[in-house]
Amino acid sequence: MANTKSAQKMVRKLKKRTEINGARRSRMRTFVRKLEDALKAGDATAAKDALKDAQPEIMRAAQKGILHKNTASRKVSRLAQRVKALG
Repeated sequence: MANTKSAQKMVRKLKKRTEINGARRSRMRTFVRKLEDALKAGDATAAKDALKDAQPEIMRAAQKGILHKNTASRKVSRLAQRVKALG
């Protein structure tokens, strides 16, 4: 357990930040999952729409520190390739 007052405050901040980051990560994964489902179904228009929704979520996650910037770019790039191949 944290001994000093500042350490106790950091524990509180960390707990709050962990919840927020978990929600952001979950939201991003949900959008990616919707895109994956559209790709599996072979529905090109649904996949394009899902990509338009997923891309800003992935980049926002990178901006907020959930993902590394390059990881997010790579993920978007690979998803876009798959959508393009489907179309």
